Amino acid sequence: MTPTTLTPARRERAAPAPPRPARSRRRPFLTPYLFVAPFYVVFAAFGLYPLIFALQLSFTDWKGAGEAHFIGLENYTYLLTSEEFWSSLGNSAVMWLLIVPVQIVGGLAAAVLLANGRLRLRGMFRVAFIAPFVTPLVAMAQVWIVAFDTDYGLVNHLLGLVGLPGVDWLQSTAWAKPTLALLFLWKTTGFAVIILLAGLQAVPADVYEAASLDGASRKRQFWSLTLPLMRRSIAFLVVVQTLAVFQMFAEPHVVTQGGPYGSTTTGGLYLYNHITTSDLGTGAANSFLLVLLVFALSLLSVRLLRSRDE
Repeated sequence: MTPTTLTPARRERAAPAPPRPARSRRRPFLTPYLFVAPFYVVFAAFGLYPLIFALQLSFTDWKGAGEAHFIGLENYTYLLTSEEFWSSLGNSAVMWLLIVPVQIVGGLAAAVLLANGRLRLRGMFRVAFIAPFVTPLVAMAQVWIVAFDTDYGLVNHLLGLVGLPGVDWLQSTAWAKPTLALLFLWKTTGFAVIILLAGLQAVPADVYEAASLDGASRKRQFWSLTLPLMRRSIAFLVVVQTLAVFQMFAEPHVVTQGGPYGSTTTGGLYLYNHITTSDLGTGAANSFLLVLLVFALSLLSVRLLRSRDE
């Protein structure tokens, strides 16, 4: 049997295909980094560089113009020996005691009520809680100034209707901080309720079913199951609100301007005072001291609220 003669066309088809050039391995390797590169560029330009510049600025004497003179740790020494600096931290600490524990307890109670499926008008109540949080702070601060006015305020008018004397809410060193704390609570409790409600709804339902089968009461379930399983949500809220309280600026700036007699000058407002006087080196040092303080308080809060198994 003679072999079949191949035509030129068949020979071309039967010939082995030339090897394809190997694809460059660099392209798949670099592709993910190209997608995330814009984030790192923006972070380096608007986050990392300002942070490094502020750290460098904290060791200098600079008024915003001219040459910055290196002075070492003088800014930090000045702040750590300043009565006004420690007074501002003390005011912030008092505000923290007036705000964060009350907000945790009140927000948790509100979250438990809103998680109840038998509660009527749950949607309306949720909107009522979140409405102050999305309302501009300056507008609410103006309402606070009018409502707590000593002579013509609504609060003192209501006190007079029940036979109680009026109070110098914003002009008294004893009442100015509670008044500002009430404003902060009114503004941010909706945010706390959202965080705690999310943590509460994340608790598995079968945990409660198993506890009910074991004869645990609702009260026992709350203390033994709900609170331990919501430690992370509570710890997150404590850290966020601690940062917000020690950075509080708009509330005292608009309502009391730090008075009376510096009783509402918080850490954030004291830092702002350095900026307005063009003492930028001291202001940068003040900001880093606040960062270290809030970081230490946040670590302590997480440590105290951490479960034993973690």
